[in-house]
Amino acid sequence: MSDAGGLIERFHQARSDPGRAVLEGFHPLKHALRFGARVELAVAPRAAPVVALAERLAPDLGPWLARYLAVVEPALFERLAPAPVDVLAIAGRPAVEVRALLDGRDPAPVILLESPSHLGNLGAVVRVAAAAGASGVLTTGRLDPWHPMALRGAAGLHYALPVARLAELPATARPLIALDPAGAPLRLGSLPAGAILAFGSERRGLGPELRARAGQCLALPMRPGVSSLNLATAVAIVLYAWRLAQSD
Repeated sequence: MSDAGGLIERFHQARSDPGRAVLEGFHPLKHALRFGARVELAVAPRAAPVVALAERLAPDLGPWLARYLAVVEPALFERLAPAPVDVLAIAGRPAVEVRALLDGRDPAPVILLESPSHLGNLGAVVRVAAAAGASGVLTTGRLDPWHPMALRGAAGLHYALPVARLAELPATARPLIALDPAGAPLRLGSLPAGAILAFGSERRGLGPELRARAGQCLALPMRPGVSSLNLATAVAIVLYAWRLAQSD
């Protein structure tokens, strides 16, 4: 791939394009391909290590990489990659119908993050939600949940479930559950089917308006003296409790 200027511009535009995503690293690319993403291109400074990694960890994807992975000069790759990764790719973002998600009858919960402040935490929540089989992840606030850093934190599992940002949560028939330290202790069976589980930002917690809209407020029981948990850890605990209740 010889047009260095064109490639740099292509990645630059993709980073600000609401219809595309930049995948930084093997695992985001792996999951994007595995869950049906439309990958436009993938580049690496050396093909052999990436193909070998695929053969070891994702043999189903090895043929795709062997055929489509483009090799670029290491100096050019360093200009394209802000983080030390082995491969970069551009893929389309799937369209998410938020209204359809909220009106759906899937009994799995929807995760709502109110104004998260850390892209790595946001991505880790997507990863946890995908693993648990949540219906989707919605966010509010300034952070783009499809930012490359969030995609790295999620290992590209944005493609495994709907992930979208909205200005505010619209009216919905799904029960809204606020996770807040002032709530009743979370127990197995506390979560109704199809609930929206709302988590506040890492520093401020849930805002008063969203708490007031919630039909129920739950808290994670913790040892006295421990004030809080990492956002992704809190989401993982609640989703694990939900999954345990489904298996009873």
